[in-house]
Amino acid sequence: MDQPADTPTFEASLRELEAIVAKLESGDTPLEEAIALYERGNTLRAQCAERLDAAQARIEAIRLDAEGRATTTPFAAG
Repeated sequence: MDQPADTPTFEASLRELEAIVAKLESGDTPLEEAIALYERGNTLRAQCAERLDAAQARIEAIRLDAEGRATTTPFAAG
């Protein structure tokens, strides 16, 4: 599943999300900026979740059992 060239990678999105969280947690952000940051963070969170779900589906699709047959055992994260 390829992403458009202008779409940031999962890692870049996660770094940006972490920076937004740190800025919001600092408590020094004016309200309007905090709202804009929260909206951006929510968009990034959704993008990261979508990419993780797609990665999980890919992992499940390629698992093989002992006889080499493909299986779809659920992926246990964590």
